Amino acid sequence: MPNLRKIKSGPNESPSLMVVLAHPDDESFGMGGTLAWYASQGVKVRLVCATRGEVGEVEPELLKGYKSIADLRMHELSCAAKKLGLTSVDYLGYRDSGMQGSTDNQNPKSLYRASLEKVAAKIVFMMKKYRPQVIITFDPAGGYLHPDHVAVNRATEKAFFMLQKHGTKKADTYRPQKLYFHTMAVGVFKYFIKLMPLLGMNPRQFGKNKDIDLTQISNREFPTHARIDYRKVANLRDQAAACHASQGGGRSTNLFMQILDKFFGNQDTFMRVYPPPVQGHIEKDLFEGVVSEEKDIPD
Repeated sequence: MPNLRKIKSGPNESPSLMVVLAHPDDESFGMGGTLAWYASQGVKVRLVCATRGEVGEVEPELLKGYKSIADLRMHELSCAAKKLGLTSVDYLGYRDSGMQGSTDNQNPKSLYRASLEKVAAKIVFMMKKYRPQVIITFDPAGGYLHPDHVAVNRATEKAFFMLQKHGTKKADTYRPQKLYFHTMAVGVFKYFIKLMPLLGMNPRQFGKNKDIDLTQISNREFPTHARIDYRKVANLRDQAAACHASQGGGRSTNLFMQILDKFFGNQDTFMRVYPPPVQGHIEKDLFEGVVSEEKDIPD
């Protein structure tokens, strides 16, 4: 259980976790189990989503009643947020950039074209607004090399260390205490890649839109410093994933997700970026070491 008793329960210092992601569905298909677990334990879990997921193919029948793909994706995220128990969802207002090399990369409103400094500044604003102790985002490879995921990783890390270095106004000493990257199991990717041809699948054309190259992902590996067991709320994660019908919906019909569940038994893994991890120690709680008073946070 999260070490919540040591965290002050005032309006600005109650246990709070912020996850910064790129698209509607990232929260459910990524670390949804972890988010549901902490929400079930009374933590304020806040999602900051960089785009509205405008890019991609959607079946015409799913668009009935919606003005655009973005409207549909936002509705799906609202559904997922309720299932996971998220406290809030905020959008940064950028346009989905599509996969690397697509024409959507060149849209002037896309996250891909946005200034790193400006994106980081928006994330700093969100951090100062909600004052989370713990921040989560993608790994440096963006999970599967999506340019929006990579951009969010860079901007979130920059925002975090901007606050660590400069703090805020003298009257407000808020600084987030911990930063984690959600990591993927490279070993499982390699196993799955070998299995795919036997199932009539191309590992270089994976995903609903066949635009993910799993062979590139299998060459990138990050250390594990925290492992969160969310078995008790796995059903909530599955319900949230099912909200994203335009992206394939529930894990029960997703072969890759079934393999992940089989090998890892409903666990999410994370790389701890700050503070530096303790060699050989695997955390079971992302709030481990979080202190209650901001004045107690070491420089």
